[in-house]
Amino acid sequence: MSQYIARLGQRRTWLPQQQRPRLRFHGPFRRPRRVAMLSVHTSPLHQPGTGDAGGMNVYIVELAKQLAAHGTQVEIFTRATAAALPPTVELAPGVLVRHIDAGPYEGLAKEELPAQLCAFTHGVMQAWAGHRPGYYDLVHSHYWLSGHVGWLAAQRWGVPLVNAMHTMAKVKNAALAKGDTPEPPARVIGETQIVRAADRLIANTAEEAAELVRHYEADPARTAVVHPGVNLECFRPADGRAAARARLGLPQDALIPLFAGRIQPLKAPDVLLRAVAVLVGEDPALRGRLVVPVVGGPSGSGLARPERLHKLAAKLGISDVVRFRPPVGQEELADWYRAASVLVMPSYSESFGLVAIEAQACGTPVVAASVGGLPVAVRDGVSGFLVDGHDPGEYAKALRRFVADADGDGGTSPGEGGLARSMGEAAARHAAGFGWDAAASGTLEVYAAALHDQRRRLRSAHV
Repeated sequence: MSQYIARLGQRRTWLPQQQRPRLRFHGPFRRPRRVAMLSVHTSPLHQPGTGDAGGMNVYIVELAKQLAAHGTQVEIFTRATAAALPPTVELAPGVLVRHIDAGPYEGLAKEELPAQLCAFTHGVMQAWAGHRPGYYDLVHSHYWLSGHVGWLAAQRWGVPLVNAMHTMAKVKNAALAKGDTPEPPARVIGETQIVRAADRLIANTAEEAAELVRHYEADPARTAVVHPGVNLECFRPADGRAAARARLGLPQDALIPLFAGRIQPLKAPDVLLRAVAVLVGEDPALRGRLVVPVVGGPSGSGLARPERLHKLAAKLGISDVVRFRPPVGQEELADWYRAASVLVMPSYSESFGLVAIEAQACGTPVVAASVGGLPVAVRDGVSGFLVDGHDPGEYAKALRRFVADADGDGGTSPGEGGLARSMGEAAARHAAGFGWDAAASGTLEVYAAALHDQRRRLRSAHV
């Protein structure tokens, strides 16, 4: 596989001078009119929370919508996963999703996708061939697989390539959960090539930018930090915890620590279950007040043992308090956030942690691992608590503060103490600074800088 990726990365196609699109220079920071956005391994139309669909899906959808609102049209190329899918789908005004046939529609694991990159690239080129020269001003690829397609497309079209890794093999392998499968060397090779090839790299946080420089020797001058956002119209406190619990059929006086996301070792939902077992072991009376929802579906290495978490709950003796729920749409997910006393996010690695921001936007505090972008997403001691490591006892200690607080009846809602209320209010204020409009504006600045650099190079070459 690594040899295939190396060969793919070495292919360079240059247009003869007379066939290259003529560029018009309208000032140093012209924004692109139309962007080709690439998401090979997961479709923006898929339901986040299961399979390979997660935060990146939300990121692409919301960013594309906001870019279109700013006047930049977006066409998202993704792999077709069903024969009945139409070739194109309008996701929103100014945002088009193009389905590319590349490999079998179903049953293709993400690890098998490198062998389909040539077919995917061919489909992208076919779509481009139907347009006039210069139709796309820029390529924005997401994840390393898309980066390789974007590399070839950008060179063929004579436009800049902007890439967002979202996750990195070296970072994930340095913080693997026990028994999890490490990322293969082929991915490391592929990521290294994309870091060198891209005109700009977008990192979610300063820490991620530093990891790109440290692990992949990225050029700091070509690496920009743009925080992801949250849909503040959907994720908001709304009518409060009591109403959300009523809609979901949850007890009003319960203590509800929530896990939401893909069920895989990387996300560590088992840490929450073990922490709950510690709490119940210390205070058996708490069992009657606890409800622990796990909202999401198996993903990644978790697909090999989808029943693993259910068996762990039984083994720990807490099956009666754990409620497993499938992935849900954004409106219902917002209700789960509102209904929760606290969101628990004990991940081993997170490039940012969109779930944490979504929960806080709904007025719910967060207990999260102090890894990756979570120290940016969560204000420790203000909108939640950050925990070093993955010791269930430490998470139980953080959750115990909400138990004791609720027992003190310092809140204004049933099952809510003063700490949950004050932290929830602070969480909503904190999340309000992460709207997608700001993320789109930052991304457009990156695009403009990449286009400016390209025009400057072309001028120099012409002279």
